[in-house]
Amino acid sequence: MTSGVDEFAEFVAARGTSLLRTAHLTCGSPGEAEDVLQSALERAYRHWDRLGRGDDPEPYIRRIIVNLAISRARRRAIMRLIPTHTPPERPAAREDVELRHVLMDGLRALAPRQRAVLVLRFWEDMTEAQAAKTLGCSVGTVKSQTSKALARLRTLLGEDVVHSVGS
Repeated sequence: MTSGVDEFAEFVAARGTSLLRTAHLTCGSPGEAEDVLQSALERAYRHWDRLGRGDDPEPYIRRIIVNLAISRARRRAIMRLIPTHTPPERPAAREDVELRHVLMDGLRALAPRQRAVLVLRFWEDMTEAQAAKTLGCSVGTVKSQTSKALARLRTLLGEDVVHSVGS
């Protein structure tokens, strides 16, 4: 029989990379993502006796990650003005690396909740219902936030860049 510490360690070893990816895409920077993931795992560990025995703990931990990322973004916005990136006159070259940088800049320009919805829906490939459960909101909210976020990205990056992501 494994202890709670061993079960938690096994969970982190198995799902840590995926959780870090979610944190990185939600936060926008690798360093901040590591901090958010560490805080989320710390919170989850404190309640692992309940989480480990119940259903899959991953959605709960993803929700912690998203909430922490949104809270951090709000604190930064209160403490200082966040400069916005102006879109280039022409979209960047279509090479994968350059496109990734353009998309990351676009994601950083979105409101934290909109960024979280896009990350969960398109990078984590969640359904609207799964994203709603993770975010603790209704499916309608996920739909409207997705629509608004994509419209904002189209304005920032141009229709052809946003369309090329789906290809």
